[in-house]
Amino acid sequence: MATKKGNSKGPGSSVIAQNKKARFEYHIDETFEAGLALAGWEVKSLRAGKAQLTDTYILVRNGEAFLLGSHIMPLNTASTHEIADPTRTRKLLLHRKEIAKIFSITQDKGHTCVPLKLYWKRNKVKCELALVTGKQLHDKRATEKDRDWSRQKVELCGNITRHNWSIRCEHVRMLT
Repeated sequence: MATKKGNSKGPGSSVIAQNKKARFEYHIDETFEAGLALAGWEVKSLRAGKAQLTDTYILVRNGEAFLLGSHIMPLNTASTHEIADPTRTRKLLLHRKEIAKIFSITQDKGHTCVPLKLYWKRNKVKCELALVTGKQLHDKRATEKDRDWSRQKVELCGNITRHNWSIRCEHVRMLT
């Protein structure tokens, strides 16, 4: 059976960088896929996996969307003739209707747009954007509690021996 390329987290993975903090801090309402306008040295750095999306956000200005605060570390060998700015503002490539939708929703109180991940799609760099609303403290606690419980369930089912497998799995199902 053939497997798809890019599903693994190894060296051949299609994911360049993820914003895990955004998934914890916000409720994700809707996601978009956008292209990125990059310089040559940035593409080489992304192939080496030298990107961070923490504290990054999307700004819509004059009918164009921009990625602010992303950090792409330049390689020592890639940009010898050009001064590389690792935190420069990068243009996002979206359709006009998508930009208008993002702009109108982000004008509402409590809504914003953040990048979730950078990844390769064929030979292009794509950015997954999300329209989000902020979580309250009790929502964050509930998310953490659910995450811990799912780890405990896996651990309980992982420690099952062959002869009493059904008894322990039933016990775990009753607890959920």
